[in-house]
This record gives sequence, C-alpha cells and structure tokens, in this order.
Amino acid sequence: MATTRNVMRAVRVFGFGGPEVLKLQSDVLVPNPEENQVLIKVHACGVNPVETYIRSGSYARKPALPYTPGSDVAGVVESVGERVTAFKKGDRVFTIGTVSGGYADYAVAAANRVFPLSDALDFRQGAAIGIPYFTAYRALFQKGRAKAGESVLVHGASGGVGIATCQIARACGLKVLGTAGTEEGMNIVLRNGCHQAFNHREANYIDKIKEYTGMEGVDIIIEMLSNINLATDLQLLSCAGRVMVVGCRGPIEINPRDTMNKESSIIGVSLFLATEEEMHECATAIRDGIEAGWLKPVVGSEYPLEKVVQAHEDIIHSSGARGKMVLLL
Repeated sequence: MATTRNVMRAVRVFGFGGPEVLKLQSDVLVPNPEENQVLIKVHACGVNPVETYIRSGSYARKPALPYTPGSDVAGVVESVGERVTAFKKGDRVFTIGTVSGGYADYAVAAANRVFPLSDALDFRQGAAIGIPYFTAYRALFQKGRAKAGESVLVHGASGGVGIATCQIARACGLKVLGTAGTEEGMNIVLRNGCHQAFNHREANYIDKIKEYTGMEGVDIIIEMLSNINLATDLQLLSCAGRVMVVGCRGPIEINPRDTMNKESSIIGVSLFLATEEEMHECATAIRDGIEAGWLKPVVGSEYPLEKVVQAHEDIIHSSGARGKMVLLL
C-alpha cells in the first residue's frame, strides 16, 4: 500500500491486448481536479463489456496510452476544482464517466458527469448505475421511441444493462420479456421487472417466444449480442418493430428482406454520442427512479482491484450474468 496521500493504486494499460495487459501499480500519482472537475475517493467501480473492447484495441475509440480504464465509479468527494459548486468534500456520488480512469483509488471526473448517490443505495450499487442505466434509458426512449403498452424483449436481460432495461421498461408501462442463460439469471430477471423469462440456451427458446407473443410479435428488442441474435431478432418483431443494437462482438449475416416484410428498423445505440441535453434527460429519469424506489441496481460478481484481470476474463467468458460486475477498492 502507498504510504503517502500523493500516490495511489491504479490499473494501467501500456499496450492494447488481452486481459493480461491490465497492470496494477501502487505508485501512480493521485490526480488533481482542475476547473469544473471533482476528485473522488473510489469505493467501487463498475466493469463494463465496452472496457474489454477498448482494452483489446478493437473498439472505434482508442484512448492514448498509457491509460486507466473505468468510467462508473461510486465513492466520496475528496476535493473539487474551481467553479464547482454542486459538490463538496464528503459528498457520496456516482459517475457516468471519468477523466483519469475508474480502476483506481482516486478518480477525477468532470462535474457534469458526477451525480449525488442516494443514501438508499450502497457504493457497489452506485457503481452499477452509470453506463447500464443511461444506456438502457437511451435505447428504450431516446432511440427506440418506446411507449407505454408496447412490448419489449431484452435479449440478455440478466447483466447490468439488461436488468436496468427491465426495471425502467416495467416502471414506464411496457410489457417486458427477457432472456437469460441460467435458471438463476432468469429468476433475477423476473424479480426485476420482467413479466416472462426465457432461457436462451434452450434449443427451442425462439419458438417459445413466438408462441408467447403470438401473431403480434415484439415491438422493441434490446439486443446485447447482435452478432449472434440479429437475424433471429428480425423474425420476432412486430410490424414497424425496432431492434436496438446495444452490444456486438463481431459480424453477422442477415437478410435485409426481413426488414422489408415488416418495415422494421435496426438502430445502433452508443451512449458516447449522446448530447448534453440527452445526458441530462437520462440523469433526470434515473434520479426520479431512485427517488421512486424502483431503480435498484443488482450487483453480481465482485472483485478486489488485484483481480481485475480475472474480472475482464469473466465478463466475456462467464456462463451467465447475474447482475452488474464491480471492482471493490
């Protein structure tokens, strides 16, 4: 452990590659918050699949090397830069982005990416809010134009974004269907807003979904693994239905005629492209959900910072998600 306040532990990436490029160092300088920035003592940091894509070098956005991964932290404000009036030392907060990286004892974030953390949620849950809930809201409403009374299928519903989508969709009056890969995952999904769950490891689960939805089909599909499911998703949609591509790990071949038959749409979702106004809308909806009590992040696997390599392996290769993966500091 560091013996002075000026250095900290942080995970550093010096070259793109597999999980083994994540290097935990104990002599990294604690960053100083500049104007309109906040320094946070990190208690927990969410692990998101996108962080593995960025680390591998396969993602469109590549940070300058070396860098520290991580955007969704929860912790306590240590200090604030000039012009910051919304936060003070000692405030409990969570973030939707960091400047310095979240896999560290301390992280700097822009003040407009920092939000108060309700006393109703612990730091682990705070670290599970950022990317999952903002992405879910953006996919459903800003891009998917979801309306109360419509049906939504969350394909891969037991992970961080999936559970967030189920909770938000249920609270906003949608009929929610979800898939998961384990019995435990299906139970978690059903406890978090899903009306009906299906096991996507069963050979005939698509037939079960078709049987459940009947001739109408599904209005919206939130898709976490489009490189596997996109072609099948097009068969499940209603007329004018929409597939929201939230996650993808490679290419897939589809028949565009399937979109013509129902005048359906395939829409990509990227939180990184949200405008300030859209981010503010997401933040307001999420704050309202926390206050109303229906927004309750489910924390799954937990890892100490020393096990970050294992966390990056597991988030891609585990047998089934059971909530949001977090690092504990």
